Amino acid sequence: MDRLEQYRIFIQVVEARSFIRAANALGIPRSSVSAAVQGLERTLETCLLHRTTRQVSLTPDGQRLLERLTPLLADAEEIEQLFSSGRRQVVGGLHVDVPSRIARRLLAPALPELLAQHPRFVLTLGASDRNINLAQDGVDCVVRVGSVQDSSLAARPLGRVRMVNCASPDYLEQHGHPEHPDNLDRHWAIGYASSPGQAATWDYLDANDCLRTVSMRHPVLVNNVETYIACCRAGLGLIQVPRFDVEDLLEKRALVEVLPHWPAPPMEVTVLYPHRHQRSSRLRLFIDWLESLLAPHLDKNSP
Repeated sequence: MDRLEQYRIFIQVVEARSFIRAANALGIPRSSVSAAVQGLERTLETCLLHRTTRQVSLTPDGQRLLERLTPLLADAEEIEQLFSSGRRQVVGGLHVDVPSRIARRLLAPALPELLAQHPRFVLTLGASDRNINLAQDGVDCVVRVGSVQDSSLAARPLGRVRMVNCASPDYLEQHGHPEHPDNLDRHWAIGYASSPGQAATWDYLDANDCLRTVSMRHPVLVNNVETYIACCRAGLGLIQVPRFDVEDLLEKRALVEVLPHWPAPPMEVTVLYPHRHQRSSRLRLFIDWLESLLAPHLDKNSP
């Protein structure tokens, strides 16, 4: 095993905090991961990792090595890409995880053109609405809609998507149209929680663009946007979603916009990735492509 591969395995172990999880993410035996790290420690004549039965952590020398390796591996990838094609085609694989509706409505329809331009680029596309651990799941980057709190990752903001309040025609026929946020206490909303806990509140901007929050009653609580929209279509309650998620349903009148003068604040869209991938040409290709797909759906008035 060459030294560069040992470095890559070492970084994967650090990010996963586990030899087993690193092996699963890399798709190689655990013994190979252990051998790579042990070989590196023998070569450098130092201990790089504290090992316990629960997890591994960096020693001071391991931390110093990690800080030097981050730009080194980024440079190595750039060098590998220099001579891959005279037409600047991107080569290799990238594993990303995005919200299910972004994958279905934006990315999948546009993939044929991207892959035709870069036939040696392989995109592994995960689609979920849960927060994942990039190192444990072997993911190179994630796309998140909403506030971002993971400060250990590099972040690339892409803008803010416009929001819309919706209900089904059946729901409105049975419960009437809410004419003002003050009427919401007489209505139902679909509860949404991407992780176990309380349902997200109903948010809206008042006439002075101040954020107001309402706790809505809900007959069902879901953790997936596809299910969230499906429950709304079934007439179970109101929802707040990015407009691009339901644009086609609004056009077909399968859903109806309500409270158009009191939308929720636009939601941030951010790409998160480990700092060692900052200069990856595959990552840059994906982010630039995603940004172009999102552009028509972004709120131009947001900072």
